[in-house]
Amino acid sequence: MRQVKIFSGSSHPLLTESICERLGTQPAKCELKKFSNGETSVSLGTSIREQDVFIVQSGSNKINDSVMELLIMISACKGGSAKSITGSLHSYSKKKSHRGAIAARMLANLLSVAGVQHVITVDLHASQSQGFFGKPVDNLYAEPLIARWIRNHVPGWREAVVVSKNPGGTKRVTSLADALKLNFGIVTTDRRRHPLSTTLLDGSGILYSMGDGANDVNHNVEAEAEAESQIDPTTDVEVARPRRRTSQRMRAQAGTSHPPSVAHRAINVPAGSSPLVQSTRFESESPPMSRNRLPEKSTASIPIQSDDGEDATNEYTDERAREVITGRLIHGHIVDDDFPSPVLSAMSGSITTLPRDHLGSSQFEEQDPMMSSFVSTTSTYPHDHALGGTGDAGAASDEEEEGFKNAELEHTITLVGDVKDKIVFIMDDMIDRAGSWIAAAETVVKRGDAKKVYCVATHGLFGGDSLEEMENCNCIDYIVVTNSYPIAPEKVKASKKLVVLDLSHLLAEAIRRNHYGESISALFQHYQD
Repeated sequence: MRQVKIFSGSSHPLLTESICERLGTQPAKCELKKFSNGETSVSLGTSIREQDVFIVQSGSNKINDSVMELLIMISACKGGSAKSITGSLHSYSKKKSHRGAIAARMLANLLSVAGVQHVITVDLHASQSQGFFGKPVDNLYAEPLIARWIRNHVPGWREAVVVSKNPGGTKRVTSLADALKLNFGIVTTDRRRHPLSTTLLDGSGILYSMGDGANDVNHNVEAEAEAESQIDPTTDVEVARPRRRTSQRMRAQAGTSHPPSVAHRAINVPAGSSPLVQSTRFESESPPMSRNRLPEKSTASIPIQSDDGEDATNEYTDERAREVITGRLIHGHIVDDDFPSPVLSAMSGSITTLPRDHLGSSQFEEQDPMMSSFVSTTSTYPHDHALGGTGDAGAASDEEEEGFKNAELEHTITLVGDVKDKIVFIMDDMIDRAGSWIAAAETVVKRGDAKKVYCVATHGLFGGDSLEEMENCNCIDYIVVTNSYPIAPEKVKASKKLVVLDLSHLLAEAIRRNHYGESISALFQHYQD
């Protein structure tokens, strides 16, 4: 290619060499060094006047130095009278919380001020980040390359399932599932609430509409009726007392606005079944209850008769409940349902008495350990915010990983989707920490009975010992990433599960098309051999 100069930053020179080899050229000469005080020095070794300049700079374990080096290289090329300057970035920053700095926008401003005129990225964590730039951005996707590898190297891929390990990755997962015409699923993780939380007792309506909660509502309705109609000890005449608002409040907490004339009855479910299949029914309207008569004692659960006269007590109301599986996550790993809870263990020393219900038994002795995963998360934490919650953003991936390491915390992990005896592709944009990947893999294998798991991502950052941890996980069969991020050669050789896909062809074609003014739409299309 004539009138083109391709420079390589110090982060990933091997990728730049592969790109130049495909374009039939050599990387342009550039001297990169640091002064004794750590200052970055850049010296161009060739003329770039009226040349199209491309600077390839991936992320690295010293990302701040890489960014500063890129900015200085762009400024040097601008001072050298380059015709155009294009920066090729393969990983980008992300905002972690409401109060966190938006580093992506700051970096975009710095690149524009330095003199960049075009930016090429690969799988931005949030595609909306393109709006931070005042210059054109080509955000390439590794999805066609990954889909092609799956078709050619995964036996039986047509019966596989693509799974997202968190709600934020569902769009990326559904896109790959549509391209391969596969089903998809999702894994969500939530910190286990304390079972004795007052907000759980007072603020959650689901608790009363599932099992024991229905008994509490019936009991309070009965107590209210007894309070409304009592015997005057002086005249032995039954008199009406002022109506209390207890039942109205309880009905509001139970999530229903039905009038008192509608009977609230719970369906019995066989022991050991999932709380998802438990539900409540409201019978047809009954005649108004007289204020001068005491109601009959209500039972804890009343059998429901179906239309054909058969007992519908054991009827399941949601046929797809079997596709929702929950598990307990302690220290980042799936445990059995009878495993001691670290939450209860940590609080056992400070709790002297458990709350008792109207029968004298503990309200939480018979509670299903998975019950907490179905209660609204808005009732878990103090309501310091107008819309519920504390107003902070959800836990970022790093914060979630720290939670997995805390042995005193318990998480509830939920799998939505049928993965039984199927191959599972767990997909995200990057692999940085191993905790969430291992948790998702153990969930689909130990709870969902999946037969093989592929962890697929575009950027393989592998911070700390994450690659070794995933390598030692028996539930993970393969780890598939691209070479957009430099991986130490010794790590690649030591890993038996790691598969690295070459991204140089995609980047080389993007550079060639940009130089000749051609459309890059073809790079987003899926292709087969």
